[in-house]
Parts: sequence; C-alpha cells; structure tokens
Amino acid sequence: MKIVIAPDSFKGNLTSAEAADCIEMGVKRVFPDSHCVKVPVADGGEGTVAALLHAKGGRVKTITVTGPAGRPVKANYGILNKGRTAVIEMAAASGLPLLARRSRNPMTTTSYGTGELMVDAVESGIRNLIIGLGGSATVDCGAGMVQALGVRLFDNKGRLIRRKACGGMLDRIAVIDMEKVHPGLAETMVIVAADVANPLCGKQGAARVFGPQKGATPDMVGIMDRNLRHFARLMRKYLKFDVMKLKGAGAAGGLGAALAAFTGAEIRNGIDIVLEMCDFSAHLQGADLVITGEGFIDSQTPFGKAPAGVARIAHRMNIPVIAVGGGLADDAGIVFKHGIDGLAAAAARDISFKEAVSLSRIHLANAAERCMRMI
Repeated sequence: MKIVIAPDSFKGNLTSAEAADCIEMGVKRVFPDSHCVKVPVADGGEGTVAALLHAKGGRVKTITVTGPAGRPVKANYGILNKGRTAVIEMAAASGLPLLARRSRNPMTTTSYGTGELMVDAVESGIRNLIIGLGGSATVDCGAGMVQALGVRLFDNKGRLIRRKACGGMLDRIAVIDMEKVHPGLAETMVIVAADVANPLCGKQGAARVFGPQKGATPDMVGIMDRNLRHFARLMRKYLKFDVMKLKGAGAAGGLGAALAAFTGAEIRNGIDIVLEMCDFSAHLQGADLVITGEGFIDSQTPFGKAPAGVARIAHRMNIPVIAVGGGLADDAGIVFKHGIDGLAAAAARDISFKEAVSLSRIHLANAAERCMRMI
C-alpha cells in the first residue's frame, strides 16, 4: 500500500514532522512493506514555517524583536525560494506561548514584534511574505504591527502615540498617518495564512471568541470589541478600506484586518496555502490511504484546520482518510461530513494532559497501529 501521512503539529508537544514519524512507526508494525509518504502540514499556526521548509527547503533566520508584553524575545522566520519568500509565524513574535499564564492580558499585549519581523524580511530584499496568524496573544487589530512598519498613530490632540499599541488603548487613536510607512512595502506581496474565518467584531469576532483564550475577562471583551470597531472606522476613513465584512479579519486579534488594509494582503486559508506549496495533490497520486491528525479534533476542525484541508483534497481523489487526534471532543463526529472517514484518539484511556504529553510518541504510534489492524 501507499499511505500518505500528513498531520499538523500536536500543539506544544510534537511538530508535524515528529507526528508523521510516530504514525509511520505504527503503520510499519502492521504493514512493514507499505510505502509511507510523509508530508508534514500546518494551517497557518504553529509549525507553518517548519512545514514549508520541509517541503521547499530554505533556512531559518533568528532576530530579536519586541515580544507581546513589550520585552525583547528571539523570534525565527523562514526564508524560501532562494531568498525571495519569507514565511513568518506571528506567534513567534506575538504569540500566547511567549507569556506565562498569569501574564496573559490582551488589553496590554502588542503585535509590534510581528511588524519587526516583516521589516527585517523586507530590508533583506525579500518581496514575498507569507504570514501565519495562529496562536496570537493579542487583540490589538494589528496596530502594534503597523507602528513597526512606520505607520504613525496620533491621538485626538495631535500628539504622536509613542507607546506600542495594544488592545486596551485603541480608542486613544484618532489619526492614522501613512507618510513614513516603510517604502519597501509598496513592492511587497503579502499573503495571510489564517486558520479561522471570523469577522473582526461582534458575536463571532476577535474579542468575544478568542479574547477569553488570551486571558480576557467579560469586561475586557466588551472594551476590546468597541476598540476594534473604533480602529476599523479609522481604517475606513484614512485607508478607504472597510474591514467589517472581511472574512478572516478577526484572525490573530484583528491582525488579519490590519494586514489587508495596510499592506493589501490577501487572506487565505492557511492549510490551502501549505498544501499548494507542498504539491500535496502530486503526493496523493496512487495513494490507498491518507492519515492526518492534530492535537485536538472537535467541531471547529472542519473550518480551516489542517485535517479538513487534507481530507478535502483526498476526498476529491476518492482516497479514504483517517484522522488521529491527541484528543477527540464529543462533537468530533462532524468531521465525517467533511471528507474524513475514520477517527482515532491517540490515548487509549483517560489520562492527565501532562501524562498524555509525556507519552505522546508512544500513544500516537499505538493509535496508528490500531487503525492499521482495523483495516
């Protein structure tokens, strides 16, 4: 058999390449002569740089930037296509994992460091940027990021705002000045790789849906939603760009909206970008089975997550798909309507998260073996 193994990373635990190795180990216990083709994937979040470097080759560059709490952090980005393309995970500079749980507060976090990564790439002569938006610690509508790009923000008294913008102070901004924006951006094509399609504001918006995950209280959520609406009005006034109905504008705390409005970025489904650059359809030629997976499979998996993107292409080619999750939610069965034919949980019993992580390689290989024995 030819089996294509295409998992996402198991967030905070296994990279997509490591997960693929574990799954292959389980497959080979049952079908030692099978031909396993490993294609690590990502959906715009953690692992996007690694997946594209694995597929295309390239190198990693590390620089020091401003972290989400304003302190310096070291952040990586990938350089592909002989130096013509940069792949940036915004989480590398502005991500939730960079903060201790007690320090998480989207009212005070900034995306400034993401802008610094973009500037470094542009000043290195790179003119194609792919920016993955998963895992953000911010709900600043990208205001911090645009400051790093040279955009000047003024308050209602005409004073330049020197503080790095964050979600709790967007209502202080009265004027957007593009005069000193980095000149290289005019020659740069930006593509946003998003794993969600949420709007900027409202019940499904950046503050209400994702704010609590980033440490927001109900009161904070209300303030941030109003602040996002305020900044959206400013973008419409000064940039002539309406982000309120833009699909994916709410990704990464509104960074999707800012990238579209300030850089002309195209917002795309992250997994589609990765699968296209990995030439995934070519890997599927002659395949008998696809195995995909991610850390947790639930009712959100069909909507922009990697396993659903993998299954969509495989389903068109009439290739069955099994998805293995580190955990399965009670509503995970919804994926059966979206091209996934079988589901398996990595852990075979109820265990703590700590134990699940420590034994993840063993459990994932065992789950793959169970799937193969079922086949």
